[in-house]
Amino acid sequence: MIVVDTNTIAYLYLPTEFTAAIEKLLDAEAHWAAPLLWRSEFRNILALYLRKGLIEYGTACGIQAQAEDLIGENEFNIDSVSVLTLASEFDCSAYDCEFVSLAKALDTKLITADKKLRKSFPEIAITAHDYLSTSP
Repeated sequence: MIVVDTNTIAYLYLPTEFTAAIEKLLDAEAHWAAPLLWRSEFRNILALYLRKGLIEYGTACGIQAQAEDLIGENEFNIDSVSVLTLASEFDCSAYDCEFVSLAKALDTKLITADKKLRKSFPEIAITAHDYLSTSP
């Protein structure tokens, strides 16, 4: 199991320069986890795509449903103290620290393209490409 940030989930469903790597990641590791926060963040991304006319309403609803099926039962409530501790020690948002906290709690990697997160937490936060190149 790996923890994925919201952008990683979005890259799977919305075409970007990262989509091919994320599809390979899903093939290599199908058990994705995320804090419950991911749902709100993902809906916000879909709402942006709707406002810009990049996707239709029905498509957005379908993508949200697919993503919820993908994460499934691997959604977690995150302890506020652990998030605030990380946020106070590192120059990262509490939102980002939820994903880091979950990865720490599950003793796994956080897959993210976020450079700041990768720099702040190099032992936990890695790109999909790096994960794929180091996994058996």
